[in-house]
Amino acid sequence: MEEMRGREGRVVKWRADSSLRCTCRKTRRQQWELEVEGGPRGAAAGQQYNDGSFMALLVYIDDIVIASNNSTSVADLKEFLNLHFKLKDLGNLRYFLGLEVARSAKGISLSQRKYALEIVTDSGFLVAKPATSPMDQNLRLSKTETSDLLLDDPTSYRRLIGILLYLTLTRPDISYSVNTLSQFLDHPRQSHHDATLRVVRYVKAIAGQGLFCPNSSSLKLKGFCDSDWATCPNSRRSITGFCISLGDSLISWKSKKQVTFSRSSAEAENHSMASTCYEIKWLTALLADFRIVFSSPSVLYYDSQAALHTAVNLVFHERTKQIEIDCHLVRDLIQNGTILAVFL
Repeated sequence: MEEMRGREGRVVKWRADSSLRCTCRKTRRQQWELEVEGGPRGAAAGQQYNDGSFMALLVYIDDIVIASNNSTSVADLKEFLNLHFKLKDLGNLRYFLGLEVARSAKGISLSQRKYALEIVTDSGFLVAKPATSPMDQNLRLSKTETSDLLLDDPTSYRRLIGILLYLTLTRPDISYSVNTLSQFLDHPRQSHHDATLRVVRYVKAIAGQGLFCPNSSSLKLKGFCDSDWATCPNSRRSITGFCISLGDSLISWKSKKQVTFSRSSAEAENHSMASTCYEIKWLTALLADFRIVFSSPSVLYYDSQAALHTAVNLVFHERTKQIEIDCHLVRDLIQNGTILAVFL
């Protein structure tokens, strides 16, 4: 992967055909388009050819990341773009939007070490004692605790939560904690602020923690899902948690409060399985655009036999009608071979 940077205000867009559409924005009100026909082979994002070469472009404002397995095609594309834009070739990708990329013979490492250290420094915890975990497992935060004082100025709390949310791009270990703390942005209290500072002290302990994508793993989707029934003290809604990996590379994860109430743990598990199946289905379609097609079903690991029995049961009873839609989704994906459910 290589990174290129254009002049300020210039953006490159592409279409699915062989041409390349270039859009130049001068001001917010003035805009013109330049149609460039006959671009180099592979200029369009997500194109693969009979010789096995592949090329994809990632564009953000004036930064362009090119990913390809053919160095000749990359050179042709950079020369082609340089004819119409003033570009600066930054070489192999090392830093992009706060993401640090390190390459080795074993794979690619993604981290936000510089960004994490900036968070610690701005919070004044550079010399503070680090924490061993992002949140106490027995901590139950509430919005209605009268003995807990409201913050006089909630702006700093909201700003810190927003900064930590961006850090979760490469830190799934703090995803649950940050998601929980982000539910108190309207009226944060002192206990919420103290819990947020504990997350910062945890980030200080392992600022360089990130993701590693080995180059020898198989291209197969694997998902793990679970739920925590009625764990929210404010609404008694359940928490859905899942993570999905492509081979040995973690590519998607989420910890989120469910939008509906669950009368039983089996119902909460069904909602969790359905959310994970939706994510796997979306990732399958996304990877298909990059010409990655799976010959075997994706594996979904779960820990609830009741949830699976409800999903594969063709006869729905009165007590399970409220989760019938999720059951149909999971059952259809299992029957058509998209998902292989495995009990842990």
